[in-house]
Amino acid sequence: MVVDGQGGGLGKAVIEKLREAGLGAEVVAVGTNSLATSAMMRAGATSAATGENALIYNAGIADFIIGPIGMISANSMLGEISPAMAGAIASAGCMKLLIPLNKCNLYVGGVSEDSGISEKIDDIISKLRSML
Repeated sequence: MVVDGQGGGLGKAVIEKLREAGLGAEVVAVGTNSLATSAMMRAGATSAATGENALIYNAGIADFIIGPIGMISANSMLGEISPAMAGAIASAGCMKLLIPLNKCNLYVGGVSEDSGISEKIDDIISKLRSML
């Protein structure tokens, strides 16, 4: 499961890299809004859904959840992540692969500001590959 909000650019980049990696995984895109969901579908998601209920449901059945670190923080992403959504992701029994972004009033110590989003996504894909 790939989670994103706002314009869906991060989720789109993750899905494109997942497809390039050739892992053959089913990728469920869950957007906090329809714009984010649409961007992830165009990137090659297997299926997609939008909104709070879709996120809570899919978090409960996902094998992995990939998204920005803000997805586990209530009211992050300019309020698009509700407390229920953050709780569902944080308490899901699966592995969460968090992309470290120093946004949403979150600072991740030890994360280099010099590394770009692409490198951070590559690291997530590499970790996912090693776990499969």
